[in-house]
Amino acid sequence: MSIQKEVMAKMKEAMKSKDTVALTALRALKSVFMLANTETSEELTAEQELKIVQKQVKQRKDSADVFLKQDREDLAAPELAEAKVLEQFLPEALSEEEITKVVTEVIGEVNAEGMKDMGKVMGIVSKKLAGQADGKTISTIVKQQLA
Repeated sequence: MSIQKEVMAKMKEAMKSKDTVALTALRALKSVFMLANTETSEELTAEQELKIVQKQVKQRKDSADVFLKQDREDLAAPELAEAKVLEQFLPEALSEEEITKVVTEVIGEVNAEGMKDMGKVMGIVSKKLAGQADGKTISTIVKQQLA
């Protein structure tokens, strides 16, 4: 089942259970999917759907970080709750050890030697771990490995 169909099913569940946080997050995601569908004449691929969900989760987490830095826990809590609802559509995240293992393999494959090869390594690792790790974590691990 596509992510869009799953979102619709979860929206119905949220409406029945009167879960306003989940309903708000799911409606926002549905809206983004609808916009993306109108931009192209073809249906979204699973990879495109995944990227949209990742972007929505990241936006909510970034907003929550900003709110927390401003001591606005009241505004950060709903953002984090919505991010948690949306994360159910993402594949299970990998641990740092698993990410490090993939990064080490890629560094060996491309014979990376130092920070000048970071972009090359990041590109390959990001494709391999699409949806399973966020870019910030990957970047930190790549920097540690190449330093």
